[in-house]
Amino acid sequence: MINSSRADKATEYFKSGYNCAQAVAMAFSDLLDMDEKTAARLTSGFGGGVGRLREVCGSVLGMTFVMSALYGYDNTSDYEAKKRIYAEIQSLANKFKEENGSLVCRELLGLSPMSAPSPAPEKRTEEFYKKRPCAELVYISARNLEEYINAHPYN
Repeated sequence: MINSSRADKATEYFKSGYNCAQAVAMAFSDLLDMDEKTAARLTSGFGGGVGRLREVCGSVLGMTFVMSALYGYDNTSDYEAKKRIYAEIQSLANKFKEENGSLVCRELLGLSPMSAPSPAPEKRTEEFYKKRPCAELVYISARNLEEYINAHPYN
């Protein structure tokens, strides 16, 4: 993975079996002063649109996790910091939505809104990767996040 973009790394993590949120978070773990294992654990429940409920796309949640770690606030009286992180996350989420038509996992996958989600993840087979846009969605989230970080240094 040396000399590849973080978006490429995220895609590789996804294709190696990590969920969409884990893949994005792990690609940026070094910026968070966090090892990959910790990033994977902390985002393990976000995959499949949160616990495979098919709500907000896990790659967007992974992006939100990284944004929060890098740019988030920890002082509850700092209204401006809270407003700023929400605005930046909305901006990145809206960019993702413009590119993909939705933020919602089930919509991105073309699933019926009436289908009851199962907690059992699908086996990662060649067919899985052919029928699911997830690897591309992971790439897009990580690419957009990388572009944002490059344009907005953090402390």
